[in-house]
Amino acid sequence: MPAWLQTPLAAVHAAPAWTQAVVLLTLSNVFMTFAWYGHLKGLQGRPWFYAALISWGIAFFEYLLQVPANRIGATALTLPQLKIMQEVITLLVFVPFVLLYMKQPIKLDYLWAALCMLGAVYFIFRS
Repeated sequence: MPAWLQTPLAAVHAAPAWTQAVVLLTLSNVFMTFAWYGHLKGLQGRPWFYAALISWGIAFFEYLLQVPANRIGATALTLPQLKIMQEVITLLVFVPFVLLYMKQPIKLDYLWAALCMLGAVYFIFRS
């Protein structure tokens, strides 16, 4: 393995399991968001199966991150905690995607959705 890659990977492996899961799930969600919604911008004129094949290709890389993220996260978190964390990460990735990539305006509803997710985090992580 090249030396330039060993240092960042060693830092990730030294982090707590929940931190590793957050990093991997965030990267996974970037791929997932593009797989699920990216075709709506660039492939409108193509047949749906063309978009599906491209999305499946992107989703392959998403799964290469998501599966290890869940396995690592499950060593430190309960399954409900892991799921709520993933949903919050999905929202944190999706809003910038909508604003920056899809060029859609921000809505106050995004704030309300985020507040609901914070409530879910509170309830799932409280003792």
